[in-house]
Amino acid sequence: MGRGDTKSARGKIFQGSWGKWRPRKKKKDAAKKDAATRSGATAKR
Repeated sequence: MGRGDTKSARGKIFQGSWGKWRPRKKKKDAAKKDAATRSGATAKR
């Protein structure tokens, strides 16, 4: 369970890969803008 262990988060950071134990964070700003445009809050009436 160190840098050589590719199944641990530390090993994935060392190797530079992503996976189940090191998920990527979602961008919150893009999600908020997308939700606002879907609801029609910015549309002109």
